[in-house]
Amino acid sequence: MQPNFLVTHSGGFHADELLSSVVLTRLFPDAQLIRSRAAQWITPAQDRIIYDVGGAYDAAAQIFDHHQRGAPVRDSGEPFSSFGLVWKHYGRDYLRASGIIDANLDEVHASFDSEFVLPVDLMDNGALSASVAGALAELTLPALLDSLKPPFDQADPASEDRAFAEALAIVSRFVEGNVARRAAKLRAEQVVLQAIETAGSGRILELPQGMPYRSAIAKSGADHLLFVVHPRDKDWCLGGIPVVQGEFKLRADLPAAWAGLTNGDLEAVCGVEGASFCHNGRFIAAAKSRDAILAMADLAVREITS
Repeated sequence: MQPNFLVTHSGGFHADELLSSVVLTRLFPDAQLIRSRAAQWITPAQDRIIYDVGGAYDAAAQIFDHHQRGAPVRDSGEPFSSFGLVWKHYGRDYLRASGIIDANLDEVHASFDSEFVLPVDLMDNGALSASVAGALAELTLPALLDSLKPPFDQADPASEDRAFAEALAIVSRFVEGNVARRAAKLRAEQVVLQAIETAGSGRILELPQGMPYRSAIAKSGADHLLFVVHPRDKDWCLGGIPVVQGEFKLRADLPAAWAGLTNGDLEAVCGVEGASFCHNGRFIAAAKSRDAILAMADLAVREITS
């Protein structure tokens, strides 16, 4: 069924119906988006999808609200917002429309749901406070989207609809980019796993280009690896591997004597011609050639293992 209308509530907008609109407008680009609380619009009919308004959840009737008594919850008991409901029923179609291959569909759908959709659901229902983000509370996605609302004393009655349209264009890019990054991460995993096999028992993992590698290393159980090297534009990089994915502590730091040095100063200390940079935090270094970066990596390994 191709709806003629996508219906959500008028007035102040929130992250959940904005994000629901991202999914639905991508799938049904010819449908007219209606923002209204009028009974004639929020009553289910064959020509529309209704979300975040209407006081009912009935996928067969194409209505996805979560404000009513007996509102739907996940198997975990956590509440849905309209975004979670729309993602549950339309997320896979959205991913297919975004070019995600079938082999990756379930994994991307599940990871996006747990890491992007669920936090929005929880915050919209008051089950999670932005305050848990501490100093970053005002930089959470719902807070940033709230900042796009018109001021309370802006008299133009069309200002909220204009602001909604502007916010929709912005948040669409966040969703598209996040989904694309997840798909790219899965593509990278295959490359990284092959490189791990090639590396064997060696401590240095060489990749053909810069790519997400941390999750693949963690999944592979390749605990012997200490450093990763790869080409980058006109030079080569040498980087550390986190002990725990998502945390900053590394399995091994680059040599302390290299910290903060560049070019000739770094060459003199490490003895490698072409060494060009080492971050003061000792988590990344660079060199002008593959031979140079591999020599630096070998030195770093020997310092750790000797």
